[in-house]
Amino acid sequence: MRPLLSIEDLSVAFRQAGRDRKVVDQLSFQIREGECISLVGESGSGKSVSALSVLRLLPVQGRVTSGRIVFDGQDLLDFPEREMERIRSRRIGMIFQDPMTALNPVMTIGDQLKEALPQDLPRRAQAALSLDLLAQVELQDPEGVSRSYPHELSGGMRQRVLIAMALGRDPDLLIADEPTTALDVTLQAQMVKLLGRLRKERNMALWLITHDFGIAHALSDRVAVMRQGQMIECRGLEFFDGPETAYGQSLLASMPRLSSWRERSRKVPAESERPPLLEVRGLGVRYGKRASLGFRGSASKQAVRSMDLVLHQGETLAVVGASGCGKTSLARAILGLIPMAGGEVLMKGAALRVIRGRVLRDRRIQAVFQDPFASMNPRLIVRDILEEGLKAQQGDWTFAQREKRILEVLEVMGLDASVLGCYPHEFSGGQRQRLCIARALAIRPEIVLLDEPTSALDVTIQAQVLDLLKSLQQHFALSYLLITHDLGVVASLADRVLVMDSGVKVEEGATGEVLESPSSKAAKALLQAIPEIRR
Repeated sequence: MRPLLSIEDLSVAFRQAGRDRKVVDQLSFQIREGECISLVGESGSGKSVSALSVLRLLPVQGRVTSGRIVFDGQDLLDFPEREMERIRSRRIGMIFQDPMTALNPVMTIGDQLKEALPQDLPRRAQAALSLDLLAQVELQDPEGVSRSYPHELSGGMRQRVLIAMALGRDPDLLIADEPTTALDVTLQAQMVKLLGRLRKERNMALWLITHDFGIAHALSDRVAVMRQGQMIECRGLEFFDGPETAYGQSLLASMPRLSSWRERSRKVPAESERPPLLEVRGLGVRYGKRASLGFRGSASKQAVRSMDLVLHQGETLAVVGASGCGKTSLARAILGLIPMAGGEVLMKGAALRVIRGRVLRDRRIQAVFQDPFASMNPRLIVRDILEEGLKAQQGDWTFAQREKRILEVLEVMGLDASVLGCYPHEFSGGQRQRLCIARALAIRPEIVLLDEPTSALDVTIQAQVLDLLKSLQQHFALSYLLITHDLGVVASLADRVLVMDSGVKVEEGATGEVLESPSSKAAKALLQAIPEIRR
């Protein structure tokens, strides 16, 4: 059978400072009709650049320096741009990693879907096809979703919309670039099932770019490993029994495992020996009808109800649950970013000040957010980013005092003073997350709230950040409140686990107890949704 896509000795270079830097080096592989191949590797290995090269969507400074990209017997590099537009819109679809940035925030979902459909269709036919596509990707209320704007949908709903848009012209090949990164494990499982079903029904080839080996194992026929722009290994599912290369073995070994809680040497004192550091009593969060996502005009929504939790000195408490369960709303209320509808937050037994339902922000609690690039001002250099909190919280400090603190924190992060004059876009994802952690620690907090701190990172960088967080906890005697959907990260980092469902706490206990013998339906569903890997 002739391959649908054949990449032959492809090399791509980026022009930087007057020189060409090779980012893809003689890449060769094939995808057959109806086949799924996963491309895995660390950030910066050239995975996404390879896909953008096929679509001829490289940024201005990038160019293909050699090789061929043969699609259905024709070299795409020889096509004029107008013909390439037809290929992109009709025969090769792409799902991008971040649905919020891939969708237009000022257009309804229905209008954006119509743009992705054949323009020679009558308007009524476009509208009908749009609703049919939304139903095909298993969205419950296609008409309501069609009338909604992107910010009114959950992350899983937005990702399904992107899949619907990519399928609008029935492509022969679908390229999915990290399609499940920001989703919890239950939504990931749904997305894997959906992509697998659509691929079989349409006999569609699927090129999956991912750092999640569970997703790769569930969907792929073959797995290709990239490193520094080169493909170093390409095998079938026997890859998961034991990669041939040392690098492939290290990637697989870097995955957080549910059993890792047994291997942790850290001994946590009994609760009776540690006074409560943070207490949340009866906390509630209510959103008005405009915040009821996907259902404009509905009644107000109680996102968190009567929540109680205790965080002790030096421990890590993980808050887990499916999307929409209220864990992020809980975190934002504790941080004082949204008003509370009831309850109180106490620090060392003293209630934090509240005005109009909003907790006043306390410097003893700092946060590290999911997307390090989005949480830093792209127009500021690192020095200014790290100084912001110190200027706000330590207004009487001199420049020399702030400089000393910044350099101390950077040293602990494994970074040096040379980064201070750089901008966020000049760093890798792992380096940016280290800078966000440094910004939080510069204030010398007692509690760090970690909101999905590793979900946007590849497995090796994720392992490095988790090791860093463990060492920082010991060095600074920190307490962590961890918000995550990755139970592997929970097993690696958490001492206790609190499970939420529909805004309430349904289970709480030691990490080993919850992971090994969950008592709630919500915890069991999270564990069952994790893709199994034959090891």
